Amino acid sequence: MGIEDDTSSTPSSRERVVRKLSLTAGARDVPSSMHLLAEYVGASHFLLARCDLIQQQGLEYIISSDWPFDLVRRVAPEIASNYARSTELEKCLSLFAPTFSLVPDDTPVPDNISRQYCSLSLCVGRTRYMLLLLFSEGLILSQERLREVGLLAAYAVSSSDRREVRTERDFELTERELECLFWIAEGKTSDEIATILGISRNTINNYITSVMRKTGTKTRSEAIAYAVRHNLV
Repeated sequence: MGIEDDTSSTPSSRERVVRKLSLTAGARDVPSSMHLLAEYVGASHFLLARCDLIQQQGLEYIISSDWPFDLVRRVAPEIASNYARSTELEKCLSLFAPTFSLVPDDTPVPDNISRQYCSLSLCVGRTRYMLLLLFSEGLILSQERLREVGLLAAYAVSSSDRREVRTERDFELTERELECLFWIAEGKTSDEIATILGISRNTINNYITSVMRKTGTKTRSEAIAYAVRHNLV
């Protein structure tokens, strides 16, 4: 797989993509938005991941993907490991800069698909995402078009954010419950939160129990993961 600096896109093709993207993003259809961008850059498959959830167990940090599941399951731990090892400076410098990695040798890929895949990091507010793209063998990639796709992906994810869901959750959880959720996400114990908020430890535990009941979670860690996914903290 190669990469070039020039792009073969014309203003009309770019405008068509932007128009279509505004429709899919406005409809909060993330898979269709990512499929559209993958097609625009010449990719065969896409995987969108949310970096702030990457340390969670399983594949919960993957927002949307049409990669073969066995490939996702094999590559996902490696993605998480590489992200955890990178420094904050490296993460910042990688924004919108395409990087390339190889699928492990013991993992099959679809026919005529390169074992090399491209990663694009992007930010939506304070949340980082990664868009991973698979390409056909021998495809010459455009550096400029890849950067465009990173920016357009950020727009699509931002536009597709389910603000109505967040509003409902904000009303569902009381102000005190949201405060407790914030502080347990910061790693504070019930005793520490009680000191911060000036109320008893038992009251804090009651608030946290109520949060877990309302969010359908069983542990504090699950409640934190839920809060991150729904932008509550």
